[in-house]
Amino acid sequence: MNETPLFRSMVALGDSFTEGMCDQLLPDGHYRGWADRVAERLAAELADAADAADAADAADAADAAGFRYANLAVRGKLIGQIADEQGDAAVALDGELVTLAGGLNDVMRPGCDLAHVERTLGALAERLGRRARRVVLFYSVDPSRRMRGSARIMPQILRLQRFVGELGERDNVTVVDLFHVPAFDDPRMWAEDRLHFSAEGHRRVAEAVLQSLGFPPAFDWREPLPPAPAVSRAVRLRADLRWLRIHVWPWVLRRLTGRSSGDGRPAKRPTLDRFPA
Repeated sequence: MNETPLFRSMVALGDSFTEGMCDQLLPDGHYRGWADRVAERLAAELADAADAADAADAADAADAAGFRYANLAVRGKLIGQIADEQGDAAVALDGELVTLAGGLNDVMRPGCDLAHVERTLGALAERLGRRARRVVLFYSVDPSRRMRGSARIMPQILRLQRFVGELGERDNVTVVDLFHVPAFDDPRMWAEDRLHFSAEGHRRVAEAVLQSLGFPPAFDWREPLPPAPAVSRAVRLRADLRWLRIHVWPWVLRRLTGRSSGDGRPAKRPTLDRFPA
């Protein structure tokens, strides 16, 4: 793109990735997350454009409307739940920019019906694309070098990636490629649970989205972090045991009992309100 795009509104759909786990906690108890970070930049760009407008009435109109943002994402949701619980609301909100990430929770479960995931994701992306100026989709991060046991799900991940790539051929769809970025192999990009991004990971995803939309780079989000200090085997073992006790076993228990971490949890920003407030 030759010019920095201006958006007056953004609607984000998805699961824990888009909700923002496990970025820094905000005063209201919600996580910040990459989507909030993108919205902050878009709001600033719109405000700057209003300030620079030649006509005073144009600047006043832009300032009065302001940038608006909704985040409908809820942790633990499968793609069918995202479509059923967030799809109609997202279409009704009519955001100019819409981000959609989903399907990875499905893929991680044994017996995933990937054809169903593709149909549901494709239909939802098509619905959103009829109204939005721009729809953002994602290639998920490559888990093969980071997570033991991920070989089981790699065929599904690669197939889903090909499908998302086909959706990305549409004129108003942008695909953000996180898969082919080795910097995300670094444990410091991830929270203690090893499933969700750390604050640094969310910061880089936000920058990846902005650059994919055509914004000038603020930094190189693909650049590896500086080398980490060496960690002893004993320290790694204690961390692994803590991870199993605090994160893995509760996750397994939820799967066995048919529960989800997002059950009964509302979206953190269900309405398209001015942002920042």
